[in-house]
Amino acid sequence: MRTLFVFLDGVGIGRADPSLNPFFQAELPTIQALLGSIPTLTDPRRERRGDGARETAAFPLDATLGVEGTPQSGTGQTSLLTGVNAAERFGRHFGPWTPVRLRPLLETNNVLGRARRARFDVAFANAYPQGWPGNRRRLAAPPLAAHAAGLLTRHAEALASGAAVSSEIVNDGWIEHLGHRDLDRPTPAKAGERLADIAAAHDLTLFAHYQTDLAGHRGGVAGAVTSLETVDAFLGGLLRRLPPDLLLIVASDHGNIEDLSAGHTRNPALGLLVGPEAVRRAKPLRSLTDVTPGLLSWLDEG
Repeated sequence: MRTLFVFLDGVGIGRADPSLNPFFQAELPTIQALLGSIPTLTDPRRERRGDGARETAAFPLDATLGVEGTPQSGTGQTSLLTGVNAAERFGRHFGPWTPVRLRPLLETNNVLGRARRARFDVAFANAYPQGWPGNRRRLAAPPLAAHAAGLLTRHAEALASGAAVSSEIVNDGWIEHLGHRDLDRPTPAKAGERLADIAAAHDLTLFAHYQTDLAGHRGGVAGAVTSLETVDAFLGGLLRRLPPDLLLIVASDHGNIEDLSAGHTRNPALGLLVGPEAVRRAKPLRSLTDVTPGLLSWLDEG
């Protein structure tokens, strides 16, 4: 079962309160069409069986992992990508970067490397500058996992040809901050189509997007709404192009953008599954640590 994993940073399931939750202010036609309504803390699950090939299930993922304190990206992303309770292993929630003590775990046990060692065709779709990480000390989990798996291979040339996607979905950062003036400015929907083409050529593909967390921290209502609408348009283009027999999972590491009063939250992270038998496949997914075992089991079903 070919699978595409879209990681969204800092997206939880919150209250049905438009004054706090930008999901209830944004125009989200793709999500509305998939789910019928936005999941909330009091009603977090959505299931649509459709024609079988495009079943949809939305579900909460426990991000607290039995550890006191507020979930953070470093341990949350490591838990998502390894299936190991990284917050428990580390002794507390930690972020935004992967803690140094957990990097060997992430490097050796991440889902990309495990799938490659099982001889599946695996891709990390994000574009990163040539030579990354260099001497950087603060490293997010998805590119660190991809680097360890030998998959951090898509750079500016791949982005220019449509064979990679920018972490921010659009190419503005590469153009304005990295000086790549020759790049085009794809719409979010066009970027989604490019990701669909990458995923169609591989057994397992990972794409990571972080702007949702940044918008939750610093964007205010307007920035959060824009961020969610960008993701919605991206998912719209992705699903229009994605082969119907390919499974899409969207998952986050912790809550944030769903409650603009709080910063990070202890709310469940958002999970979404679209594709063949999505309702059945979503049933065992209850926490961040269930995502990697799920991905590996779906690959084995092929």
